Amino acid sequence: MALDAETRQQLIDSVARFVRERLVPLEHKVAEDDEVPQEIVDEMRALGLFGISIPGEFGGLGLSMEEEVLVALELGRTSPAFRSVIGTNVGIGSQVIVMFGSDAQKAEWLPGLASGELISSFCLTEPEAGSDAASLRTQAILDGDAYVVNGTKRFITNANKAGVFTLMARTDPAKAGAGGISAFIVPSNLPGIIIGKPEKKMGQQGAHICDVTFENCRVPRENLLGAEGQGFKVAMQVLDRGRLHISAVCVGVAERLLREMTDYAAERRQFGSAIGEFQLIQGLLADSQTEAYAGRCMVMDAARTRDAGGNVTMEASACKYFCSEMVGRVADRAVQVFGGAGYVADYGIERFYRDVRIFRLYEGTSQIQQVIIARHMLRNR
Repeated sequence: MALDAETRQQLIDSVARFVRERLVPLEHKVAEDDEVPQEIVDEMRALGLFGISIPGEFGGLGLSMEEEVLVALELGRTSPAFRSVIGTNVGIGSQVIVMFGSDAQKAEWLPGLASGELISSFCLTEPEAGSDAASLRTQAILDGDAYVVNGTKRFITNANKAGVFTLMARTDPAKAGAGGISAFIVPSNLPGIIIGKPEKKMGQQGAHICDVTFENCRVPRENLLGAEGQGFKVAMQVLDRGRLHISAVCVGVAERLLREMTDYAAERRQFGSAIGEFQLIQGLLADSQTEAYAGRCMVMDAARTRDAGGNVTMEASACKYFCSEMVGRVADRAVQVFGGAGYVADYGIERFYRDVRIFRLYEGTSQIQQVIIARHMLRNR
């Protein structure tokens, strides 16, 4: 249920103030330390950010899609590493349980996820299964009262902090493709789970990704999410919401960069004038403003359509495709406006340039989004 207008505005104002006063001043430190301070994580818990998409009956805020998008826009105005702290609890790590979990599973896991006391991770990608998720090889074979899981998952966000994994694994090795895949809730403390070291990445220092290896890990039978063979369907439905969330973050980052670009163009002087007076610089600003505005409109429209009960699979992919590509172009123009200053670390522009590159890859690459959009167009003509 949507919040009333006053409560919604209070929430947005609180998140905006938290970003401005607490997160922005720590951006450089988090990048240097490759760690978000625990005190910030605790403040995120106090604000209820871990549970924004989890229903109120389980301790979350139960925001509508539009409200979640508005929060994500504000979180996008700082280093994406901060948003990543809550990202899996808000999105793919919890929504599988919200959408497909039994009453008992929801009661057991969602309160801890909503409070942030429990961190979740979503285990889909593998060394040989990225965009082609239906080809995953990790197996979960039923043996008495448990499924025995073997396989390796790759680039799993927050894996080194997770208390629970939502796992996609093949329960029917004889069935190729999506039909043999099932979903599971897997506590991270089960024997047979090995967490790899955090990867060194191009950007988003402070947000960690690791391999997760399962070696004869026995997962209780009751931890199956939904029915056997529904795992791929579960994963794809959850991604609609996640793609809109990521799209909103992209718009928020673009709007942060726009402010930085505009302020710098107004203050930096060359040839006796502020560089913002030069038409070629104005072109860079105008193109960025136009694209960011288009992205915001797309995301808000798709969010409202989803809240009204509409199917937004194509629209979510269109938003993810456009907004993730758009923020990359805006970041590139920001470097150009700042010139040499944009290339050095002190101003933070080069960090954003690196940080936003991942948006075109996770939750479905730009090329996967193109395929989804085109297939919907052809099917629905």
